[in-house]
Amino acid sequence: MNTDPNARKAAEAVDEARLWQRQMDMAAIGALPNGGVNRAALSPEDIRARKLMIDWASELGFEVSTDAIANLYVRRAGRNADAPPVATGSHLDSQPKGGKFDGAYGVVGGFEALEAIHRAGIETERPIDVIAWTNEEGGRYQPGVMGSSLYVGDDAHEKMLPLVDTDGIKLADALADTLASTPGLPTRTFGAPMSAYVEAHIEQGPRLENANNTIGVVSGIQGLFWFGVEVIGDEAHAGTTPLKGRKDALKAAVSMVAALEDLMADETDTVRFTVGRFECHPGAPSTVPGRVYFTIDFRHPDPAVIARLTAGIAPTCEANARNCSVSVSPIIASAPVDFDPAVVDLVRASASELGLTHMDMPSGAGHDAGHIAGLCPTGMIFVPCEKGISHNEAENATPADLAAGSRVLAATLVKLANR
Repeated sequence: MNTDPNARKAAEAVDEARLWQRQMDMAAIGALPNGGVNRAALSPEDIRARKLMIDWASELGFEVSTDAIANLYVRRAGRNADAPPVATGSHLDSQPKGGKFDGAYGVVGGFEALEAIHRAGIETERPIDVIAWTNEEGGRYQPGVMGSSLYVGDDAHEKMLPLVDTDGIKLADALADTLASTPGLPTRTFGAPMSAYVEAHIEQGPRLENANNTIGVVSGIQGLFWFGVEVIGDEAHAGTTPLKGRKDALKAAVSMVAALEDLMADETDTVRFTVGRFECHPGAPSTVPGRVYFTIDFRHPDPAVIARLTAGIAPTCEANARNCSVSVSPIIASAPVDFDPAVVDLVRASASELGLTHMDMPSGAGHDAGHIAGLCPTGMIFVPCEKGISHNEAENATPADLAAGSRVLAATLVKLANR
């Protein structure tokens, strides 16, 4: 199969060893004893990561800029300086005990693709940007995917500034420190047009590895919905209160979770249902629990299934309240995202033209690309991660797979930048 010669030239200029070394240099910032990283958004470690990326860009003469939420942009100019850029990127912040590759690969691998295009001497009509989006993980400040959501106008900047982390540090103050750490950078405004956006990422699941495929051609992102459930009963003495007269919030909550498991049962194993937080109060061995709070994380790609199952959550909890009161409150509602078919086709074609095994697949996790898809044609590229492990210090990917993803990305960026 014949490809655009410039796209192939860019792909062939990707340097596996250089990419791996940069990935390890980034992983050294916030490194943990068991091989992971703790690089919270707008932290000193995040600042060091930003400065490292700026150093890389300066060595190659790329333009660097930032914005009001500290998103970081690295640009290689195109022939038409005024044309909306083609962009790639991801995030540099991590979970508190995260892995080396989640997010960081999309930035480092995107930079490798940009450097490969540059060293191959390819001129593009449009500029190409690599973006490090601020606070994708939401580990320090909630909500996550903050930088991309503010950029496209899905959330408001002023609403984020008063947020406080667990140490009492306001986001406004951490943001000011981060911006002050790189003085003199030009600033961009939110919402500036992009021609297209392609994000590279480790899969964070086992499908590519299990199927022995190197590239995931991502069709979209499944819907994500969080709920908080509060169960209120009566505290009582464990030794003297008859069982029949109790309002035991813990027993009611356990019944609710079991019934929700039945509600979410799915032979196709497409539904994702998780109770990730479960708090029982007062937490005394001899006291009947009077309050329980738990969370629900529900995900699915089909809007019809989402509508049916989310509508069943509150009635299921109420039907299993066991004389307690229960309230179900939505926390996050993120509808499924379908990526642009033309961009998806370009990613698929680039993988085929480079002789890389690939498969179409949705993303089970949320990404910055989900917000950017509302602004411009968007797609994603997945590469395998060992045993599907992510958000864990054991997260791992091979140098060859990371390089393969960057080669597909470089080829796709060249095609998009010359459209």
